[in-house]
Amino acid sequence: MVESVGNQYVVSRPVYSENSFGEEHKKVHRYHKTFLDHLRVCFRCSPQKAKNIATGLLPITSWLPAYRVKEWLLSDFVSGISTGLVAVLQGLAFALLVYVRPGYGLYAAFFPVIGYFFFGTSRHISVGPFPVLSIMVGEVVTKLVDEESFGNSTSTALDDEKIQVAATVSLLAGIFQLLLGALQIGFVIIYLSQSLISGFTTAAAIHVVVSQLKFILQLPVTGCKEPFSIFCTLGKIGGQITNTNIADLVTALIILLIVFVVKEVNERFKAKLPVPIPIELFVTVIATGISYAFNFKEKFQVDVIGQLEEGFKPPVQLDMRVFQSCVGEAFSIAIVGFAVAFSVAKVYSVKYDYPINGNQELIAFGLSNIFCGAFSGFAASTSLSRSGVQESTGGKTQVAGLLSAVIVMIVILAIGFLLEPLQKSVLAALALGNLKGMLMQFKEIGVLWKKDKYDCMIWIVTFLCTVILGLAIGLGVSIGFELLTIVFRTQFPKCTLLANVGRSNIYKNRKDYVDIYEPEGVKIFSCPAPIFFANIDFFQDKLITAVGFNPLRVLRKRNKALKKIRKMLKKGELQMTPKSFICTVNGLNESDEELDNNKIEELDQPTNMADLPFQIDWNAELPPNITVPRIDIHSLILDFSAVSFFDVSALRVLKATLKDFVRVDVDVYIVGAQDGFLDKLERCAFFDEEIKSSMFFISIHDAVLHILVKKNEVYSPTVKPIKEMESSDHYIINTNGDLRNRAYTMPTETKF
Repeated sequence: MVESVGNQYVVSRPVYSENSFGEEHKKVHRYHKTFLDHLRVCFRCSPQKAKNIATGLLPITSWLPAYRVKEWLLSDFVSGISTGLVAVLQGLAFALLVYVRPGYGLYAAFFPVIGYFFFGTSRHISVGPFPVLSIMVGEVVTKLVDEESFGNSTSTALDDEKIQVAATVSLLAGIFQLLLGALQIGFVIIYLSQSLISGFTTAAAIHVVVSQLKFILQLPVTGCKEPFSIFCTLGKIGGQITNTNIADLVTALIILLIVFVVKEVNERFKAKLPVPIPIELFVTVIATGISYAFNFKEKFQVDVIGQLEEGFKPPVQLDMRVFQSCVGEAFSIAIVGFAVAFSVAKVYSVKYDYPINGNQELIAFGLSNIFCGAFSGFAASTSLSRSGVQESTGGKTQVAGLLSAVIVMIVILAIGFLLEPLQKSVLAALALGNLKGMLMQFKEIGVLWKKDKYDCMIWIVTFLCTVILGLAIGLGVSIGFELLTIVFRTQFPKCTLLANVGRSNIYKNRKDYVDIYEPEGVKIFSCPAPIFFANIDFFQDKLITAVGFNPLRVLRKRNKALKKIRKMLKKGELQMTPKSFICTVNGLNESDEELDNNKIEELDQPTNMADLPFQIDWNAELPPNITVPRIDIHSLILDFSAVSFFDVSALRVLKATLKDFVRVDVDVYIVGAQDGFLDKLERCAFFDEEIKSSMFFISIHDAVLHILVKKNEVYSPTVKPIKEMESSDHYIINTNGDLRNRAYTMPTETKF
């Protein structure tokens, strides 16, 4: 029964063990489905299930029929044009990160959008090139294409080789994404924490900056292979720094300054601006016009985009040797691309209240990247800045994305020649301008240090490993370190001793409060982590430290003492009085060393005093030369409310430990066990004559009250022991702190 009294409540109920609670409230023993049951459900078919599967695999069939033409078409049209123009420029710029000709970036901005239009579930993200993914593909190109071997060959052969490698690794990444989605294991994204993604993208931004220096300075620097590629590239740039093209450098710095200033204006006044200022478009048009008008290529020998081939390329011929050489890198690209895209899609799905499906997103990006790689493009994900343009300009659905692809297609087929005078240093500056948000993530270090040291260490280690070792290797090492921190936190949990706080039914860490009450002879031990093979020894050590003695050592000491006492009694060397022992000899002939030669198994058995004419109080005075550690507790409560699971190895050690406590006359109680835990213990044959299911209680307070009744020592923290209770299963704790018998009922008390 529960009654509210002002801002307090009164609860009246019996003291419950797990068994008594289940019996009184008729616990139902549920049938748990087996693996075969789940398989039957998975392969069972019905018309409705078939329809749901079809609409799930092809989401366009669900949202396109409900498209509001009059309300949404104009907004999607405006958004599609704006996004398409930005996609063209970013495609050209990010192609430099892949070390292929800029025109191939347009393919990466076109083909993935078509695939995602049919198979994607997000309505607002803009699919296409992403700088982090581009630099990851670029590192594979650098690794597999040996530029020095093309020394006397034409640049066309070298470019074709780079395009083939980039397309192949992108296609393989798409295959990985498709397989992960088809197998419904999109949950793999959970192993990339926000701290890891932030540190990784920041490090990737550093790699982007270094890779673009050769275009800004116009230096003929060949790519370097992982690991330590960033230092190799910087060394080559430093060796040729005197050959810098000043015109390219000045142009890039001016573009960078303008882009950063305008992006800051967009950020500060985004609430007042109807749409973000498309500064990339403006500077591209102006820079192209100036370069063409003043003939920068001839006057200053700047490096320009050059001729952009019109039309689309036929499907690329894949090289199986590339497949075999870039499996690890392709998998990393698949995971990172999906992680970035899904995190952005999730932001918009929450904002506009519509569902997205992680597994379907994997399928959508997998098909998009396969499609893109087959036609000479490179791996795509989504860009936060480009998606922001699509959403802020009024985009409602992926119709805006389709229209942006149309804009890219127009550039590919018809007007690409207008961009031929554009300097590559301008594209490099635009690529760096899009990194502002990533580079600003350095601020997170201080915030994470204050919030969580582990997350801060994950960020720092991820950043350093990715910068030093490269993107693919760095990502693998970072995930390993992240999982190691999880293992460390579960393997070394912060076990604590609890005490009653406020004289109520609340139990907290005894070190955190002053107003605490600890029942005499009772220890309450809490472990806030799963207990398994890796941390069971740590749990055991912490438990022994908390109670102040090793029960197995005490048990062995007691059995050794019993052997001595029996021999002394047999020889007449020991007599028992009502108060103590009397030893009739001055010394003992048998040494401890001789007793230690006994079989260790005999010393581990429960103490048996049935053959003695008296019962030994191990905490009282013992005969001379017999020393046994004294135990100052009679009950131990283990709080398992935060323990999510046990494995078989941990249960074996736990059972042995509990038996040791029981054999030295310490009653053990387990509280707050998770649902199904008792059933698992039954299956594991955990219970026997010493370890019984009656030791399990609903809560800590139930166990404490049971102990006080059992020991006939019901105390109040402020009052002396009270008379023997008439009813042994109901108690009252008033709000002033007194533990009382039910007969002391008060209107503002909480009853148990």
